[in-house]
This record gives sequence, structure tokens and C-alpha cells, in this order.
Amino acid sequence: MLRNMEMNLMLSALLLICSWGGRAQEFMSPSVNIIAELEKIKLIEERLKSQDTTVTLLNSLVEELKRENAALKTMADTFQKKLYSLQQENEARKVAFSASLLDSGTGHTGPFSSVKSPLIYKKVFSNYRNGYNSSAGIFTAPLKGVYYFRFYAHCHGGHRLSVSLYKNDQRQCSVYTHKPPTNSNAGNGIVLTVEEGDQIYTKLSANSWVYDDPGSYTSFSGFLLFPL
Repeated sequence: MLRNMEMNLMLSALLLICSWGGRAQEFMSPSVNIIAELEKIKLIEERLKSQDTTVTLLNSLVEELKRENAALKTMADTFQKKLYSLQQENEARKVAFSASLLDSGTGHTGPFSSVKSPLIYKKVFSNYRNGYNSSAGIFTAPLKGVYYFRFYAHCHGGHRLSVSLYKNDQRQCSVYTHKPPTNSNAGNGIVLTVEEGDQIYTKLSANSWVYDDPGSYTSFSGFLLFPL
């Protein structure tokens, strides 16, 4: 009988151990979920770090774009100033004039026994930079450079024609016709290096004359080829 009691006690103890073992397993089982959650948290942290890195890179890119934009703006301002300077320089190069002897009607100028004054071309076709003075017949160079000048003259038959182009009282070139039997035209042109303020004009020679009418046969023109 004692033997049976020992067996029953051992069986009860075994059942109790099994019972507590099961509860211990139930208690310990959540540790698997904690590990999984920790893995999820770790993954989230890694993603956040990755996002932080992306944000940092984006901020760096934004700052770089701002610097590039500032550099481009500075460059654009420089180009704008250069363009304005070139436009101003281009405007300054627009030097040209053209005029004919009479502003209306018909008639001749000369002959004179002596000629001291320039021919005055009164009918002005163009006068960029206002270098030509239609009251004096003189072109005053507003800019140093190389210029081209051209003049034409017309006379009737039996009259002597002689006109010369001057630069600061120095004769440069001329046209001449000695009493042609019929109406005659003459023209000449020259390229001159001109300083600012130099004066260019034409003059009749003594005892010669020129004729003009609305056809503008007698004329004087010039323009800047390039500045110096």
C-alpha cells in the first residue's frame, strides 16, 4: 500500500511539472513576437536613416542649385551689361551723312575769282550723329576712325568745273572738267583716317562753278567705316 502511495505522489508531481512547463511555455512564447517587433523597429530605423540621408542629399542639392542660380544670375547680369555696352558702342559707330547742294529749285554756284568758303550743301538726306553742319557745309568727325567720303558735281557745257575735298584745309582729292561741249558730271571718293574733331568739306576752285536742281546732281556724302 505504501508503494501505491509513492507512485501516486510521483504521478501527481509529474503532472504538476508538466502543468507548470506548459504555462512556462505560454509565458515565454511572446518573446518570439518581441524579436519580430524589434526587427520591424530596426527596419523602420534603417528606413528613417535612409530618408534622413535622402533629405540631407536633397537639401544639399537645393543649396547647390541656389549657388548655381546665383552664379547664373551674376553671369546674366554681366552679359546684360556687356550687351548694353556693345549696343552703346554700336550706336556710337553710326556716323553718316549725305546732302545735295540746293534744298529747292535750280541754279548754280560760282564762278568766283577767289574761293575762301566751303560749298554749302543745304538739302540734307541723312545726318547720323549730327556731324554735318548744313549752315557751314562742314562735316566735323564726332569719332576717331576710318571714313569714306564721296562727292559729285555737275556743270553745263562751256563752263569750267573744279571741286576739291579738304581735310583741315589740306586738299585730299579733286574733280575737274574744262568747259565741256555738253553737260558734264564728275565724281571722286576717298578713304581717310580722321581724328575726332577733324573737319571735312569741299570747295570750288577759282573761276569754276557747279549746277544743281531737284535731281541732286551735286552732292557730298560720308560715313564711318570703323572706329579707331
